[in-house]
Amino acid sequence: MLGEILSYIYSGTLHVSLDKVQPLYQAADLLQLDYVRDTCSSYMAMNVECFNYVDLYNFADVFSVDTVLRSCVEWIDINFAEFSFSKEFCSLSVTQLTEIISHDELDVKEETTVWEAVVRWVQHSREDRLQHLPSILPHIRFNLLTSDDTAAILEHPLVREDPESSEVIRNVVQKENPDLKPRLGMTTEMVLLSNANSSDLLFMNPQEGKYITCSYNCKQFTDAIDLTVTSDNNIYRLTRKLDSSRQLSIYKYKHAENVWEDAGMSLVSKSLRLGNNFNCYEEHLVEVDQSVYYLAENIEEGTMLMRKYNQHTDQWQECSQLQFENTTDFYSAALSSGPYLYFLTSMEMYRYEPRHDRWCKQSPSPEPNLEIRSAVVMGTEIFCTDFDFSQTMVYDTESDCWQRLQGWPDAGNRETSGSPSLFVLANQLHIWLTCSYDHNEDVEEHLVYVYDRSADTWRDLKATLPDKEYFSYGRLCTVARIYLPYLMSSGV
Repeated sequence: MLGEILSYIYSGTLHVSLDKVQPLYQAADLLQLDYVRDTCSSYMAMNVECFNYVDLYNFADVFSVDTVLRSCVEWIDINFAEFSFSKEFCSLSVTQLTEIISHDELDVKEETTVWEAVVRWVQHSREDRLQHLPSILPHIRFNLLTSDDTAAILEHPLVREDPESSEVIRNVVQKENPDLKPRLGMTTEMVLLSNANSSDLLFMNPQEGKYITCSYNCKQFTDAIDLTVTSDNNIYRLTRKLDSSRQLSIYKYKHAENVWEDAGMSLVSKSLRLGNNFNCYEEHLVEVDQSVYYLAENIEEGTMLMRKYNQHTDQWQECSQLQFENTTDFYSAALSSGPYLYFLTSMEMYRYEPRHDRWCKQSPSPEPNLEIRSAVVMGTEIFCTDFDFSQTMVYDTESDCWQRLQGWPDAGNRETSGSPSLFVLANQLHIWLTCSYDHNEDVEEHLVYVYDRSADTWRDLKATLPDKEYFSYGRLCTVARIYLPYLMSSGV
């Protein structure tokens, strides 16, 4: 490895392969050669499937290679059902096993899959591992099991053989912890739309034909201005009273109880108070790299204020202020893509880099007359469309280039009577819009289209939304992963 490093120092070329990437990383770590170390960690992270997962997991854990550790965990979470039958799974330590089965991100359809995996792990070395079963059982989410499933587990030979395990199960079931979330594989992606005439929310998945309406406390829905979903599937709603107090509040959706509650971000209204001379047109709530940001545009001065919420100190921190070049464009969108935050209007595009707390100007849309009504991120691209859905543009964040896509191709005698909203469902671009016929606003139709990138066409999903008036917060339809039984208990 020293020879490889010397060759890199003299030639500037580094050769990395599966058989030597780990010892090369160790040598670079010892010698504090950041470039070599980072190259090796990136190589391992991108080639997780080529390694023994447990060996790589242990290596990343010992050397605190966070990027590799995350990649290993993501792979195990996604492939847990298959991975749990492998020899590598049976070689996990009890600590590693309990950590893995504690993940919300496990892609399993039923909690019984987790229990069956634990049984296989214990039986692989029954005499040594049975003693660990009582410490493993609390990590199984019995609140997601039926009473029959729980009864069957209590009758399992491993449990009956160990009275302590039986007692642990009964205690866990009795406590009924509602905060244990469903696993990722148990949830369904749903689009959230608000009923314009009430405090109802419509949860819909047009691909699966699911439309569920839920009612909430109307006071909590007063003057809502934005809705955002974080990477860990927390849903936040930003509200500001339009009276003289201009009080700002942030509510968080509690999945298990299907209710909205105060987000607990102390002094929100005071920390984000806008001066009397701040003529605010739009406000945004966006998550970037697991941090929540609040943005407010000042039309008169052509500036945007931004605050970052620090969850450790429970404080809002001031960030670098953005100065617009054009102050006449009132239509904008704020989105996160990778480690950056993007702010775009029809005339300007900016990228915020949290690590350096700075704004950088990017290439603006080549369509200066495109009044952006909706924008959404999918992968490394940002899609946006106008009020009439006449054209759709896509911005590549990696190449800083724009491309024009097909707009709504079959309007016929219909025209949009409600602003269209883009959303991403099942990794596909969708749009929801409300249309009227021949300027007759009394006859409206809800339409949902999915975009076929290869054919550059939009396909009608024949959605059957309940016949009500809806709107989306911000510049897109919010999509979150929802555990349907929570909605069905109070849905209509």
